Amino acid sequence: MNTDTMRERFTRVASELLDEDPRLAVVLAVISADRFARAARAHPHRVVDVGIREQLLVGVAGGMALTGLRPIVHTFASFLVERPFEQVKLDLGHQAAEAVLVSSGASYDVASGGRTHQAPGDIALLDTLDGWTVHVPGHPDEAEALLRHAAAGTGTRVYVRLSEQSNGTARPVGPGRFQVLREGRAGVVVAVGPLLDATLEATRGTDVTVLYASTVRPFDAAGLRAAVAGTTAADVVLVEPYLAGTSVSFAADALRDVPHRVLPLGTAREELRRYGTWREHVAAHGLDAAGIRRQIDGFLARG
Repeated sequence: MNTDTMRERFTRVASELLDEDPRLAVVLAVISADRFARAARAHPHRVVDVGIREQLLVGVAGGMALTGLRPIVHTFASFLVERPFEQVKLDLGHQAAEAVLVSSGASYDVASGGRTHQAPGDIALLDTLDGWTVHVPGHPDEAEALLRHAAAGTGTRVYVRLSEQSNGTARPVGPGRFQVLREGRAGVVVAVGPLLDATLEATRGTDVTVLYASTVRPFDAAGLRAAVAGTTAADVVLVEPYLAGTSVSFAADALRDVPHRVLPLGTAREELRRYGTWREHVAAHGLDAAGIRRQIDGFLARG
């Protein structure tokens, strides 16, 4: 039984991809550099550690992309999307440069690092830009499949969001498609990435359809519409492992001609000024099975 984490799987697979594809490069800012030591010896011109300079991290990736390489750029989410956002916007987006950003740390995996290491708003921030594909795998096997898909792609800017939290079972990934895992008539629950297990437990015995999303951008509007069409009430619950409400506008757009209600579950905007563990933060934000069940029950009862 394989018990590696998403981050461990990423560094192993990315090293293998460097051996297989001369187009690829890996750009680092200290984080995980030790895990790429062998790859750096084998490919010294395609594994670059810029030091603790996150703006330079993305700038170098943009330059590599413009020379024809496909850079895989990696550090914690707060240092990959939030701190160098201007470079993400300009050196990648404005220059139409293609890259694969792979983060670890998720919303609060590194809770002991404090607020500087937390990034619940990363996807909401990327949503202000055009043309990004966003993967949120829920299992190391899914992370590997989505990374390989992203690395092989052309004409795309991709963000792969890795986390310590993981589901017990991997699901087949179909980038851009929601998977129907359970069918019901009382509403639709969309579970994103590592929150699937808690969502399935929370909805056990309830008459709802459960969709699973390991790719959230592009948003599978057709999949959501089809699921809602099979319900008696167009009630939608979004269970996301980042800022609550991040995908509400996408769901609303998908259902623009359908009277509907949406309950957004995710991390709160209010900062939790505690350290603890990521598991404790999950519970504090009501994203464990008990918290999800309580909120879904209340929402459906009010309908």
